[in-house]
Amino acid sequence: MTERFSAREAIALAGDDFRELPVPMREFKPDGPLSWQGYDDSRRRALTRTGEDESVVCGTAVIGSTRAVLIAFEFGFLGGSLGERTGDRVEAAYTHARAHRLPVVSLVATGGSRMQEGMLALTQLQRVARQSALAREAGLPQIAVLRDPTTGGGWATLGAGADVTLALPGAQVGFAGSRVRPSDADPAAYTAEAQMAAGAVDAVVREEELRETLALWLTLLTAPAAEAEGEVEGEVEVEVEVESEAASGGEVEPVPPPAALGAPGLPATGWDAVRHARSPERPRAAAYLDAYFSRRAAISGDRCGGSDDGMLCGFGSGPAGRTVAYAAQCGTATRPAGYRTAARLIRLAGRLGFPVLTLVDTPGAANDAQAERQGAGSAIADLFAAVATARTPVTTLVIGEGGSGGALALAAPGNTWATPDSYFSVIAPELAAAILKRPASEVRDTADQLRIRPQDLVELGVIRGIVEHAGR
Repeated sequence: MTERFSAREAIALAGDDFRELPVPMREFKPDGPLSWQGYDDSRRRALTRTGEDESVVCGTAVIGSTRAVLIAFEFGFLGGSLGERTGDRVEAAYTHARAHRLPVVSLVATGGSRMQEGMLALTQLQRVARQSALAREAGLPQIAVLRDPTTGGGWATLGAGADVTLALPGAQVGFAGSRVRPSDADPAAYTAEAQMAAGAVDAVVREEELRETLALWLTLLTAPAAEAEGEVEGEVEVEVEVESEAASGGEVEPVPPPAALGAPGLPATGWDAVRHARSPERPRAAAYLDAYFSRRAAISGDRCGGSDDGMLCGFGSGPAGRTVAYAAQCGTATRPAGYRTAARLIRLAGRLGFPVLTLVDTPGAANDAQAERQGAGSAIADLFAAVATARTPVTTLVIGEGGSGGALALAAPGNTWATPDSYFSVIAPELAAAILKRPASEVRDTADQLRIRPQDLVELGVIRGIVEHAGR
């Protein structure tokens, strides 16, 4: 089990120059809205024990070089549970974030909704969800850090609903808290590590690396935003609806494709193109990302129970220090979770106003029985839709194999480029020959007939051009 930090210890771990926001005032009846006997005594004991008068502390802090709104839960105050006053403070924090164009970082540690306030406590989740949605519409980044424990509605709103979800090692994470799970439930399934394996958490970050990790994410995700206005004193009473750069019609320029890293010569035949693309010496996605970005941070998982190591997604500092979202295939058959993660990335980039770079390199979509059960068809369809409706420009570079629709789903219509050691085909030449009932001896001729070389693709108008080799 990870160490449990108080709200203010978590704030100190994340950033500097914390300025607490004014606390909204609410009339509070004796023993709360349900007149729950002993509730006032429980609150007084929680105050004595923690020094806090509610389960959440809200304010702004500087993380790296970025000021952000912080929402930090105090688990020592009635298990970090959400009540009406908790909802008031979270809502005020989000209102402040929208008014001043600040990102939101939630340091979550909660056991769920407060029993002593009944359904009035549970409905705070609707308030929190609405505030998160308003921030999303305003193009403001939201990052969650899952502390121990993060369960119930706090996980299902601020945690799982964030744009980027980080977790501390060993933290208990799950919708069901330890006291309400089935008696035979495996405790290992309710951990930060298990949630990352299931595609629900982007990264498990050690405490000593948290500040640096948050600083990198905030730098990348706020790069195109205007400078935040100066803070104002007092409570913000009027909600400010703000649209993102993409939503408001602001122009986002596409990024140039990376330079080629492999062999510079063009293939003489279609089969030569296949051999070059399949060569184990050919540079893969990681090499292209390392050359293109000075630094980057990855997202992981499709938020639907899966992840795919063969699809690298995230944000990086690209040409001229510009933040660029990337989704890159790694040469393996792409699984449904990979397509869904890429679609998640492209939509997030659109909301925040970032251009997208995609790298195509796959023999095709995974077609085993498990992939079918995981919804391969719908996952590919969703990625096609995400690219087709992207709110910011997408640039694509084919760096290896372009295998059928499983590759085309990641490609930008009208802005796809290729390296000299790549090919793009309606289907692999071997499979095309098999479908046409041709013998294996005719596979090479079939590759030529398919016209899959980079220069063929330019002539056919499928791609815009062939990128030059790095250093030329």
